[in-house]
This record gives sequence, C-alpha cells and structure tokens, in this order.
Amino acid sequence: MDFSQFLAEKSDMIVDKWVTAVRRDKRIESADDLSYTAIKNHIPSVLKAMVTVLSKSEENDIESIVVASFEHGAIRAEQGFDTTEIAREYHLLRTAIFDTIQTDLLNGTPSEIIRSMRLIDAIVDEAIARCFKSYVEERFREFRHLQASLTLHNQELTRLTSANQEYLSQLAHELKHPLTSIIGYSDLFLRQQRKNTQLKDNYSNLEHIERVLRNGRQLLHLINDVLELSRYDAGQIKLQLAPTNVAELINNVCEMLEPLAAEKNLQIVVDCDRAPQESFTDSFQLQQIVTNLISNAIRYTKSGTIIIMCQVLEKQRWAIAVSDTGIGIAPEDQAHIFEPYFRVSASDRPYLPDSTGLGLAIVSRLVKLLQGQIHLVSEVGVGSTFTVIFPSQLEIEKN
Repeated sequence: MDFSQFLAEKSDMIVDKWVTAVRRDKRIESADDLSYTAIKNHIPSVLKAMVTVLSKSEENDIESIVVASFEHGAIRAEQGFDTTEIAREYHLLRTAIFDTIQTDLLNGTPSEIIRSMRLIDAIVDEAIARCFKSYVEERFREFRHLQASLTLHNQELTRLTSANQEYLSQLAHELKHPLTSIIGYSDLFLRQQRKNTQLKDNYSNLEHIERVLRNGRQLLHLINDVLELSRYDAGQIKLQLAPTNVAELINNVCEMLEPLAAEKNLQIVVDCDRAPQESFTDSFQLQQIVTNLISNAIRYTKSGTIIIMCQVLEKQRWAIAVSDTGIGIAPEDQAHIFEPYFRVSASDRPYLPDSTGLGLAIVSRLVKLLQGQIHLVSEVGVGSTFTVIFPSQLEIEKN
C-alpha cells in the first residue's frame, strides 16, 4: 500500500489537529498569543516533504524537509519559543500524524506498517535536528545584533556620564556581573567555533545562548535607564505636547504588563471611570511614568492585587494612583526612594536581581518635567501607594 497517498489526503486534517494540540498544551506558552497561521508556520511543507519520501523506495531525498525545518526553527526563535517548546511541538506532530492515519496503517501488511512508521519517525527526527540548527543560528544572529547595539549604547553612555563621575563606581558595579557573563560565554562560543566549524546541535550550546541573551537584555535595560536619566539631567528631553486620552493610555500599559502579573498570580484592577477624557501633555513621557510605576508594583509584590485609580481633581488637575500589596517601604527609606541607585533592602530581604534603583528616579524626573507632583504612602509588610498629580494642561514655556 502507498501510505503517502493517505498522508497527502489528510495533511490538512493533521495540521488542524496539531495546531489545536499546540494551543491546548500548557507547556507551549509562547503559542498562546499567536494566530492559527503563525502557529502553523512551515509544518505543511514538512508534511509535503514527508509524502515525497514515503512514496519512494529510497528515503534519501530530504532537501525539502531541510528547507522547511530551517525556516520553522528561525521563525520560532523570532517568536520567542524555547527549545523545550519546539521539541514538544514535534512530539505533538508525531502524535497527530499517527492518530490520523492509524486506521489506514492497520490495513497494510506488517512490513509495510513497520517501514512507514520507521520512515515517519526518521523524518520527524531529521526535521527536529534541522529546526534546532536554524534556531541556534537565529539566536547567534540576535546575539550579534545585541552585541552591536550594546556597543553603541556603551559609547553614548560613556559620553553622557563623563560629567557625572560620582555615579561611575556604582554603575560599574551594576554592569560587572552581566557583562562578565557575556564576555565569558562569547569567548566560549569563539573557541568552540575555532575547533569545529559546524555548530553542534545540543542543549548545552542552546543554554549558553539563552544565558548570554538574558544577561545581554538585562544589561541593555540598565544602560537604557542610565541614558534616560542622563538625558534628563543634561536637559536633552524635549516635550511633544498633544491631547492625550489618559484612560486609553493606562489600559494599554496594563495590557502590556498583564503577562508579568500573571506569572506571579497577581490581579490588576483598573478604575478609570473618573479619569479625564483628555489631558494636554506628552503621551510618551506619561506612558513611561505609568509603565515604571506599575511594573515596580508588580516587581515588589509577591501576592495580592495591583490597583490603578485615575480621577479628575479640582483646580484643573487630575491624579493617578498605583497601589500594591507588596513589601512596603520603611519610613527612613521613603525620603531616599527617588534618589538614583537607591534600593530598599533588609537583613531578611536582599535586593531583587533585576532592580537597578533607577526606575523611581526616572519617574520623579519625568513627573517634574510634566509639571506634576508625586507622593508616597507606604507601610512595611502592607504595601505602597504612589500618587501622581498632573495639571490638565501643561504650560508651554516661552523662550
């Protein structure tokens, strides 16, 4: 029997069944927000190549599988999948194939069944190997791009901080660990490539790449914060004033940060019923303020709720308050909370690993830039509330 014909006729059914399985699998979280087309990717091409191989007596024509799997791996890397999610995808594909053509297989002779099952397994294994290879290469490409971006940012950082020497020692301390990791693993990659021109597809190399990228992104985030602070202190931030829908801006920020809260099982509650319909302000800088306050609340809250309230006040003003049920801030620390590089700590609660002490410093400066005021009410072990009051319309300074 020619099982390739059954596979060709049921390819669409296999793809539909596979996409449904991927969406339902809780171990493939990266597919949660992807469309049907984005999940499907190049799997139909892999199935088409599988049909070609099954229809031959010799199974050495895998060029089309190589091409499809290469493209699949590169796209999955761009979509943020990790290696375990990709491996899980192919496991589900193998299951979908056999479930769909099981009845047809059972109508064949034992030798035909064994040959077809071996070929399908071999093809899926080859697709996985090629997919992982392109995934690694895409991660290397991202790493090279990140390295170039870090170099440019570092040059700008050096220029801007040359007149701000008092923070250099603290900055160097924050940069030391992620930068050391990047240098160490970069050197490891280079030595491996010199020894072997063909990159080995194994989990050890993939873990190295992921660690480099994770530390690189952390370093880039820190550098961006320092640059933002330096630009404000140098008077280089120019406001772009325009009518701004405050409620829509807040909701957009909350939607963006929802996954971070979901990871910690935190609930975000938004009350913008009394928010101003419009405020004449700089929407980008306002978004920076709201984003930093909410992300800070999520970062320092282990369990409970993040509440965002916005309302119109008298005297042509409006306010936004971000409350959390987090660790709280001691009275002696509250006077310093908006200073650069200051971080709240205690003997039983060390600094958070991704905290730089720059977020609230940036917020306080941007609030001042938007002619507002920021206030803090906090109690250790209970939580904190940051309230920012803005004018409904910024006054344009005249030269």
